Amino acid sequence: MSQQSLIDAAKAPTIAYNNKNWNTMKAAVTPDFLYDEVPTQRKIQGADQVITAWQGWGTAFPDSKATFHNAYSSGDTVVLEVTWRGTHKGPLQTATRQIPATGKAIEIRGCQVLEIAGGKAKSMRHYWDMTTMLQQIGASA
Repeated sequence: MSQQSLIDAAKAPTIAYNNKNWNTMKAAVTPDFLYDEVPTQRKIQGADQVITAWQGWGTAFPDSKATFHNAYSSGDTVVLEVTWRGTHKGPLQTATRQIPATGKAIEIRGCQVLEIAGGKAKSMRHYWDMTTMLQQIGASA
């Protein structure tokens, strides 16, 4: 695959999330897609299970979207720099509690490291600052 094709394949799951289009998201990843959500320490395997987790984020932040700033590729690995923006309009389930909607906006920078196989995302390690997000919505870490 060309470098641009790899980058496009890496961006596809997040673009699908931006549009809350779960069928497109499922088509953009391998069936055994592994999502490693580093700040929450959740590792989720399988496209359907990842979609369920991402739907949870979509419930808490229904207008949430990532903007891409930079993309780098080496071999079958792509690194994307993003900024997440959205409004906390629904319940946010954390490992220890549920945080009711606050109506507050978030803006958080993050990084995604993806492995691409057969033109689809095989895995994603997603890094962002959870403490900053919690502070922005008015919840303590």
